[in-house]
Amino acid sequence: MKVAIETFLESVRALCSKVSDKELEYLRGGLTVTELKPRQFYIQANTVQKEIGFVYSGLLRAFFVDNSGSEISVKFIREGEYATHYPAFISQTPCKYYFQCIEHSIIVSLSYRYIQDGYDNHPGLERYGRLIAEEVLKSQQRRIESFLFDNAETRYLDFIRENPDLFGRVSLSFLSSYLGIERQSLTRIRKRLARH
Repeated sequence: MKVAIETFLESVRALCSKVSDKELEYLRGGLTVTELKPRQFYIQANTVQKEIGFVYSGLLRAFFVDNSGSEISVKFIREGEYATHYPAFISQTPCKYYFQCIEHSIIVSLSYRYIQDGYDNHPGLERYGRLIAEEVLKSQQRRIESFLFDNAETRYLDFIRENPDLFGRVSLSFLSSYLGIERQSLTRIRKRLARH
């Protein structure tokens, strides 16, 4: 899938404009492309993630299973985003989450070892890795603060505002667990907002 690889390389340059053509060619040499069907897993919980995945097309959900056996969604990963539990990936420790496809997905992957070799030999790639880490940190901080400072309705409205393209692609069950509320509560919030 040449177009998927080119899209990934364009995203690298968009985030890190200082990356050189030589560094992009290095990345190209380590890329693989995987197609997954809905409900297939890209990452299983309790395994060490050997690759980081860039979603060229499709949609995945990251979730964990709580003590009562319920699946709790923690992230939705769409086109142009990375399917990874980044802290576990960079430390090569077991991932705490499952990454499962909601839709048919095409994922461009790069191995941990290849990335580390790239950091050692290419300064532009090391900068790119730092910028990715900063994006992950900002995203995690926003999510933590939404639970600390916002009520359920505000979290729902923020999700719709920030992710208008996901609204029809994510089930109410997945969305309610992501927002930390019961499905019935989410239905009530939506009905109340529809009346205004």
